[in-house]
Amino acid sequence: MATTAYDQFKEHEGKRYTGMKVGRGHKWRYDAGEWIEKKVTPDKWEFQYSVVKRRKGRAPEGSGAPVGTAYNWYILAHQVVTKLDANSYTTEMAGMKYKLAHRRADKTTWSASERAQRKRLVQILREMIAEIERQPGALPAPARKEPEPVPAAMHKRPASRRRSSTAQRRRPPRRSARAQRAALG
Repeated sequence: MATTAYDQFKEHEGKRYTGMKVGRGHKWRYDAGEWIEKKVTPDKWEFQYSVVKRRKGRAPEGSGAPVGTAYNWYILAHQVVTKLDANSYTTEMAGMKYKLAHRRADKTTWSASERAQRKRLVQILREMIAEIERQPGALPAPARKEPEPVPAAMHKRPASRRRSSTAQRRRPPRRSARAQRAALG
């Protein structure tokens, strides 16, 4: 028997699931992350984003997934970027994220095979295309929110956190979006 509400079975549209109840939500704060992008065609960029996100507020004691649980999400989003000066932009993003699989903290395998994850992703993309084709008018845009001013001191990484050019070259190579897609099959 499940010991927490998170682990208890719930039902949505005739399917059983565990985890957060549909309709509930989180609010997160993201640490200073690193967004790396590369232009691959005139209108296409591949990117990688790495950051620690932290819950705003505290999770109730004993709630949620155990430490070490992992999730494989696919994100479809609309991003609006506005240039503020030579080196700064505001970024607003709104979209949907879809869980393709999870790995419980005490397991070494994902809840779905790579083939099943790929099949689910194709289903998601087909459903999204059908939804866009059904909707008249413009694509939904992120809600406009004025950014909070960032103190000038925060634009530069503190000397203790700066990486030397040698340290940057020693970093293991990142997988491109194409390599990541190939890993999914």
